[in-house]
Amino acid sequence: MRCPVCGFQDDKVIDSRVIKEGFGVRRRRECLACSHRFSTYESIIQSELKVVKRNNEREDFDADKLRKGVQNACYKRPIDPEDINRLIEDVSQGVQRDFEREVPSSEIGSRVMQSLRKLDQVAYVRFASVYRKFHDVEEFIDEIRSLQ
Repeated sequence: MRCPVCGFQDDKVIDSRVIKEGFGVRRRRECLACSHRFSTYESIIQSELKVVKRNNEREDFDADKLRKGVQNACYKRPIDPEDINRLIEDVSQGVQRDFEREVPSSEIGSRVMQSLRKLDQVAYVRFASVYRKFHDVEEFIDEIRSLQ
């Protein structure tokens, strides 16, 4: 690992901690040349899962993109960040477990919507309005009525 300050390639690991419920490791390192301390993160890279979009384009599965969508839906809602992290981990691990090479974007959206519906109904409606691309107010109202 190259030091971010001086570029020296040798360092020593000072501390290692398990993160992401055992699916990653955070390492605290110290450069042997300049003694600068920095952190690195290691995680398992799953198989190259592709997402098949509505227009049949394929792109790499990106948990960060999933996170942005969920965080936008949960913006200014009284939701614990750990609940959001758990939702993202559950959906990510679920699609990687259930699909070998390709997963339809509709499946990911459906799983997120199921989880958000249990977590926070307002966040669910926000996500659904973007995901389902409601064409008019009536579709939006129908979705809200389905929550009752």
